[in-house]
Amino acid sequence: MSILKQGEFVGSLDCGTTSVRFIVFDQYANIVSQHQLEFPQYYPNPGWHEHDPEEIQEISEQCITQACAKLEEAGWAKESVKVIGITNQRETTVAWSRTTGKPLCKAIVWTDSRTKNTVAHFEHLLATTGIEVEPGQFKIGEEGVEAVRDITGLKLSTYFSGIKLRWMIDNYSEVQKAHDEDDLLFGTIESWVVYNLTGGVQGGIHVGEVTNASRTLFLNLRKLTWDERLLTFFGFRRSMLPKLVSSSEVYGHMSHGPLKGVPIGGLIGDQQGALVGNKCLRQGEAKCTYGTGAFLLFCTGKDIVNSSHGLLSTVAYQPGPGAAPVYALEGSIGVAGGAIKWLRDSMGFIKSASEINTLAASVPDTGGVCFVTAFSGLLAPYWDPGAAGLLIGLSSYTTPAHIARATMEATAFQTRAVLESMKLDSRTKLEHLKVDGGMTNGDVCMEILADIGGFDVVRPDMRESTALGSALLAGSAIRLFGWDISKPATLAEVNTKGSRTFNPHMPEEDREKGWTTWLRAVERSKGWDEGVYE
Repeated sequence: MSILKQGEFVGSLDCGTTSVRFIVFDQYANIVSQHQLEFPQYYPNPGWHEHDPEEIQEISEQCITQACAKLEEAGWAKESVKVIGITNQRETTVAWSRTTGKPLCKAIVWTDSRTKNTVAHFEHLLATTGIEVEPGQFKIGEEGVEAVRDITGLKLSTYFSGIKLRWMIDNYSEVQKAHDEDDLLFGTIESWVVYNLTGGVQGGIHVGEVTNASRTLFLNLRKLTWDERLLTFFGFRRSMLPKLVSSSEVYGHMSHGPLKGVPIGGLIGDQQGALVGNKCLRQGEAKCTYGTGAFLLFCTGKDIVNSSHGLLSTVAYQPGPGAAPVYALEGSIGVAGGAIKWLRDSMGFIKSASEINTLAASVPDTGGVCFVTAFSGLLAPYWDPGAAGLLIGLSSYTTPAHIARATMEATAFQTRAVLESMKLDSRTKLEHLKVDGGMTNGDVCMEILADIGGFDVVRPDMRESTALGSALLAGSAIRLFGWDISKPATLAEVNTKGSRTFNPHMPEEDREKGWTTWLRAVERSKGWDEGVYE
């Protein structure tokens, strides 16, 4: 039997919307070992999207075990993994029992739009009663909306986890009972996974990382504390909330499995993870990740930039306990790769996601078809939960190839819409956009993005940027390889293998004509299904 080599590696558990992967990186961001598994998606009603938290946990632990087995097959001892980071789908909401450690219901996924009426209820509350910002002082109507945005950087939307949690309490007796009896623990996916990896009901830690917390609707963006005014407004007990932690510190240690005793040193929401993984750590740098949805983050440094054009202010990362946070402007697109999955699974146009590139490339244009992929309403910069998916411009000439190309164009048009807003808010024109995520594997998709956007698209060779971000934060927590997330120069040798740039070739006249058509289609998709105050 050969003796296993001892090395120094960092692991990343990437808990996405449809799959989990565990990746082991070396100091240059070369992948040494990895394992990925999909987990079930539940759609019990129109607009509903659920996950089973226990299935996510089981799949996560299987990925860690299998990746460690592959590491040893490659000749490396599993003890070579010195620290792990975790990155996760954000806003997805988990409610579990303090007493049993078990979920009280299925998790409500970030894409879920069942909470339209909950949003309408709190909009009505802001319009009539307002929010108490100081003892006895209420901000009502537009002033109330601005007060919420000033505290959180967010607006009332089905998107954010606080709204989902309120729906759980109002609609599931088990969750309401746990809340009333102070037995409820709330968390986003990183909270749930860390709780279980560190022992669960047998001493597991209950923490929430600041980038994920900044998506709840009750984090004070400036102070990085839970805001009592918002907890009162939504009617929540403070005791259910996790302890707030930075993006890079040792939170606890693995309680079991092949990595038992290994510190957990990095936590970050997946989109902020991709920002860090792309090393967009300085003001003015931007990236877009194309997964189930698409998420464009523009680093604003130490400044919170309040958008007046439909974007969100969010925490980009906090480099350590007590360290000054770095902020970002974000534009979130609800459906990107999710529309390709729909073409594959629901419509049967393609057998695998990669086939869309071949299908779309078989036609020179969409044949007049425009596709607004508002499957769960529209997020940035439109913010219309009542918008509906719209295929318009269909004729007897239309083929699946035209619809496939229109699906890719939909993501490109929505990216441009977000970038137009970022240009207005930041007064900076983006010269190039760094991209990662599953959709970026297709050259046709990237060419369409460059043409419609009118900017260069830069695609790195190693595109596991989300996982790399949490790995960099974890390594930085113990200064592995000399990494220090607050000193970007220490990451100079990470992921330098090269990239490909896609340049726009479409004539400006054609680009603007397509953009005008897209805006008309968006207007037609809006307001199809309105939330009702009950």
